[in-house]
Amino acid sequence: MSNSIFRKDGTAQGVAKQRLIETLAKPDRRVINDPYAERFVVGASLIKLLGHKLSVWLTQKFAPGFHEHLISRTRFIDELIKKSAASGAEQYVILGAGYDLRAHRLELPSSLKIFEVDQPEVQAKKRSKLPEDLPNSSNVSYVAVDFNHQSLTEQLLAAGFDQSKRTVFTLEGVSQYISKEATTSTIKELAALTQRTGSTLFVSYVDELLEKDPEACFGKGYPKAAERAEAIKRISAKVGEPWISFYTAEEIETLLSQNGFSLKENKTLDDLNTVYFTPVGRTIPENQIFKLEHFVIAES
Repeated sequence: MSNSIFRKDGTAQGVAKQRLIETLAKPDRRVINDPYAERFVVGASLIKLLGHKLSVWLTQKFAPGFHEHLISRTRFIDELIKKSAASGAEQYVILGAGYDLRAHRLELPSSLKIFEVDQPEVQAKKRSKLPEDLPNSSNVSYVAVDFNHQSLTEQLLAAGFDQSKRTVFTLEGVSQYISKEATTSTIKELAALTQRTGSTLFVSYVDELLEKDPEACFGKGYPKAAERAEAIKRISAKVGEPWISFYTAEEIETLLSQNGFSLKENKTLDDLNTVYFTPVGRTIPENQIFKLEHFVIAES
């Protein structure tokens, strides 16, 4: 498994920023709530001063639907974790956890053991910003992995990972930043870890059409789709996290199948718009729809 799966925190900060913005919405209008996000966002005070509507408007100037896309991904995984825990999953492994706070902001059962996997320096930075009275803290294990000298499997087992218990793994917003070989190696390792009991896997991927036909990755009438696709990739590369891997749905399904996983769901913001945003009166118009990244759930 490649150590490039655990990168700088630029992307983690960006996602935390969108979680903060969404949390500023009125309770009956927001899709997710993350009371801890502001601790990881540079300029959080200014964002709070601007408020939800103005902050979303400013994000739309960069790319319409970008905010809603990231929030729908967050909500999609939130619901997967809560459903899995309620259905008997006993372990949750967050790969490249970054500034993920699901362990604390979701009301998860105490029976769910959570493992946050990341580089030692990233974990140290995260933990230094967390409050002391976090809920569910005693049930979280931080698994620091230095891939120059350590194995993910060995470190998880050393941290108390139980191969006889059903597990949920999440690999969120990572596959585009690492080689296809690294993604394949990761999924193979996860399958081997739970081959006796099975597991549920969330993985997101960027559609290869973003390279071949970018307009197909946005809703009809999306303004300057090709230009915005290039801008997103350019900004990511500028902060040292270039997008290097793109996939087709068939390629992902084959990769999962070869490692004993059966694909259950493959969604984008286009599918989740009426599920998450319409109920709170914020239906996203077609010309603001992001569908360049897919959210996949698979089971072994």
